[in-house]
Amino acid sequence: MGHGWEGVVLKLMRGKDFEFTVTGAEEVTEHFRRVHFTDGGMLALTGVHPTMWVRIWFENGGKPHQRAYTLVDPDPAAGTFSLEFALHEGCASDWARKAQPGDRIEATLQGTGFAIPDPLPTRLFVIGDPASLPAINSLLDALPQIPATIWFETAHASDDGLPLRLDSAHHELRRIPRRDAGAHLVDEVRTALPGLLGDLPGAFVWIACDTTTTRALTTYVRKELAVPKERVNALGYWRPA
Repeated sequence: MGHGWEGVVLKLMRGKDFEFTVTGAEEVTEHFRRVHFTDGGMLALTGVHPTMWVRIWFENGGKPHQRAYTLVDPDPAAGTFSLEFALHEGCASDWARKAQPGDRIEATLQGTGFAIPDPLPTRLFVIGDPASLPAINSLLDALPQIPATIWFETAHASDDGLPLRLDSAHHELRRIPRRDAGAHLVDEVRTALPGLLGDLPGAFVWIACDTTTTRALTTYVRKELAVPKERVNALGYWRPA
């Protein structure tokens, strides 16, 4: 499958193309599916870093369509990893629902850089949802001893069963039901974060929600709470339909 103009742009930006092979899949909840892959040699070539993601190419009405997904439990020695799909309508979810061992899919690695803050944070504030769950878990795995408060927006009752990798000694989870297109999450964070943030100079804020919510929260954290830009990492993971 050709990758169209997006593929050309990614090539110009030094994107590297790979082909992954499905080795298995499992239903985590009725709205969340994990698919296992061999990596086509990618990890041995590129190495691994926290929240590492890759662009997967799907066919959508005869045209190429790419979506970004965070690697789950990448193992460079074995050449394996998994991807997790928050299921909804769309070509990516349709593909994930049907994925079977032996299926192959094309991918491009480009633009995935993330570095652990230096110096290490004294506290993490993490704001996300099922789409960013793999990245949240990757971040918590990379900084296991750092106290963290996590706001996790949920859209379905089954989201309460999603596998957040929490340590009760270091992590506080706040589940927030999705209401008013994400505005409820914004209000909850605005109410709680100033008191939690206090005057912690080493706090780090990580935001990955839908694009509108991410933009609102990033503006609030940067402009109203005056958190320095190097202590904030924000990325809109999806756009509401």
